[in-house]
Amino acid sequence: MADDLDALKNNTLTALSEARDRVQWDAIRVGTLGKSGALTGLLKQLGQLEPEERKARGQALNRLRDELTKAIEERGRELEEEALQARLSSERIDVTLPVSSTKAGAIHPISRTIEEMTAIFGSMGFSVAEGPDVESQWHNFSALNTPDHHPARTEHDTFYLPPKAEGEEPRVLRTQTSGVQIRTMMTQKPPIRIIAPGRTYRADHDATHSPMFHQCEGLVIDRHITLGHLKGCLIEFLRVYFDKPNLPVRFRASYFPFTEPSMEVDIGWSKATGEIGGGSDWLEVLGSGMVHPRVLANCGIDPTEWQGFAFGMGIERLAMLKNGIPDLRSFYESDLRWLRHYGFSALSPATLTEGF
Repeated sequence: MADDLDALKNNTLTALSEARDRVQWDAIRVGTLGKSGALTGLLKQLGQLEPEERKARGQALNRLRDELTKAIEERGRELEEEALQARLSSERIDVTLPVSSTKAGAIHPISRTIEEMTAIFGSMGFSVAEGPDVESQWHNFSALNTPDHHPARTEHDTFYLPPKAEGEEPRVLRTQTSGVQIRTMMTQKPPIRIIAPGRTYRADHDATHSPMFHQCEGLVIDRHITLGHLKGCLIEFLRVYFDKPNLPVRFRASYFPFTEPSMEVDIGWSKATGEIGGGSDWLEVLGSGMVHPRVLANCGIDPTEWQGFAFGMGIERLAMLKNGIPDLRSFYESDLRWLRHYGFSALSPATLTEGF
């Protein structure tokens, strides 16, 4: 009866050597050692034999079971290693190959514009300051010389959140990043030179306005600061940002509660063609002015010793002008086709060495 055991052994080992994957291997394992397997069936037949024959037959079956179990396990490990090596080989990436432009990601125009602003103002000695999106009404309005009854507050009186505790006034989603200026002046001694880029919120929504948009505000506090410093700083920024060394820049008298005097800043452009720096038309791009003495006093800074200037601009607006983007709403639609068209290479960081 040893012949049937030798045949089972040879057939099993041959099948194992011919198995090419774990599926075939598992079928051999189950067909041999499973509940209905060939070897298991032979073990079940031992009870039908005479005692002496049963003993010899049982010993032979146990040896065969141990031998086939070891062979099956070893072949399983071999097939697992072969599968792993095949997967590693198929998924290998040659990092020396050039990046595929069709698969590469892109930097969003807003992120890119913030990088450019940071690079330009950074070269002038400005640092970047940050603050919370949810502000107290004092930081967002009152400290900026805009009390409850002030008419200039109406157009900014927008999104409010429940107060933290009973009796406290509601908090507001900041309508400008000016709150960062207030926080900086209250925690940092002059001289101060910062920009504050970030998200802001107002109740607007059309082709040129959004309930959420981005602003970049700047603040300089020092002794003997004049309008000349303000004009020189902003003219330099606009000419570098738009890459127009002779870009016409005009300052017009205006009104903001937190600056005195206040000025709107226009750049030359062509209304007919949209060319920046061309034509005889003017386009407003940002607001500015000398920091109001009352704002300095609200922040604990002596206005008789210190003075400075501030400015603010919409980041989307400048990005649209520079890159020819016609609709503000496209910035937030998550259209990959739009991003591939207007986006910037992730491998090209914004630095002054790029020449913009």
